[in-house]
Parts: sequence; structure tokens; C-alpha cells
Amino acid sequence: MKAEPADQKRLLDLQEVDSRIRLLTHRLRTLPETVEVQRLEGRVSELRDAKAAAATRLGDLDREQRKAESDVDQVRARAERDNQRLNAGQVSSPKELERLQSEIASLHRRQTELEEVVLEVMERREAADAEHARLQKEIEAAEAELEAVEERRSAAVVDIEADLASAKDRRGRVSAEVPEDLLALYTKLRAQYDGIGAAMLRYGRCEGCKLALSTAELGQIRQASADEVLRCEDCRRILVRTTESGL
Repeated sequence: MKAEPADQKRLLDLQEVDSRIRLLTHRLRTLPETVEVQRLEGRVSELRDAKAAAATRLGDLDREQRKAESDVDQVRARAERDNQRLNAGQVSSPKELERLQSEIASLHRRQTELEEVVLEVMERREAADAEHARLQKEIEAAEAELEAVEERRSAAVVDIEADLASAKDRRGRVSAEVPEDLLALYTKLRAQYDGIGAAMLRYGRCEGCKLALSTAELGQIRQASADEVLRCEDCRRILVRTTESGL
């Protein structure tokens, strides 16, 4: 293929802007803020699940406490009725009196046991309430951190997209100055060889594969006409000659 030396050199400008676009696109996909947002979203989700479980425990403990307090009230009411019967002298039989006194003593013991149950449930509910409040604070802190990171990500995206738009605009202008056949070859090679379709020959070394050319290869390049489109023998990319080629 033949192409004017100036057109071949324009490929280096095109390659530069294409590499810039590729870098910016990669940065856009791999923003550290995006990873942090995903981590924080997971953290907030975990905390909300934990808070929901804590709320369920609170509900269960509330019911358990109401049941225990109801049991205490029932035992207390029964003991009060028995005491009223006893104090009113309604029991005349010694055997019945002994039975009633024994029942009152048993009810008092039972009431004490149930009151201890109520206290134990209240202590567990207090701990569960504290856990629920702690989780709420952690959720608020994580949500605030998530919001801040999302703002930083949005700002970074805006900056990168502005740079991308500028780079793509420049690419359009540069590519329009490259002959169609040369541009087609460059585009094909760029797709084949890791985003690099053209590289400078700098002081006897291909900037595409970073390998030094042999003396024989350099000799052939010196003999080639200026408009000959050359390819690196190692990486097969377009090899562009400049004043820095060392020929």
C-alpha cells in the first residue's frame, strides 16, 4: 500500500487519540467510586435486614412481656380474692382454712416467679431495643457515606465523559484527514492487535511491540520509498517513520 508520509504520520495522532479514548472508557468502567458504591449498597442492605430482624425480635419480646405481665396479674388477682375470703372470715373449716392459706402462699411464690420472668423479658427487650437503635444509627451513617460517594462518582463521570466527548470530537477530525484505504487498514489492525494499529519507529525500535529491529530490517526500511506503508515484522502493526526513527 502507498500513502503520503504526512498521512502516515497522521496515523500516530489518530492512534494517540484512540488510546486516550480507550483509557478514558476503561476509567469510566472501573471507577473506584463505583466499587465503593456497590460495597456500601451491600452494607446498607445488610444493615436494613438486620434492623428488620431486630424489629421482629422486639415485637416477639413485646408479646412475651405482655403475656408474662398478664400471667402475673391473673395470679395476683386470684391471691387477692383468696386473701379477701380469708380476711372476711368466710372460711370456718380448719381444713379449708389450711388449704386456703397454702394456696395463698403458693400463689405468692408463683407471683414472685412470674415477676422475675417479666424482669428477665424486660431486660432482653431493653437489649433488643438498644440493638435496634444501634442498627438505625449505622444505617444512617452508611447511607450518608453512600450519598457522598455517589456524588463523587457522579462528578468523576461528568469529568471523564467531558474528556471522552472532546477526544471523540478530535478523533472525528483527525480520521477525516486520513485516506480511506489507510484508515481501513489501521482500523483492522487496531481491532486485531490490542487497540494499537500504528506505531512509530523510534531509533530502530517499534513502539508497538517495543522490539528493536534487526540491521537487515532497518536496511530494508531505508531502501523503501517514503510513501510505502510499512509493517513491523514482529507485531504486524503499521510502522510509521519520523525524524526520530534513527534511519
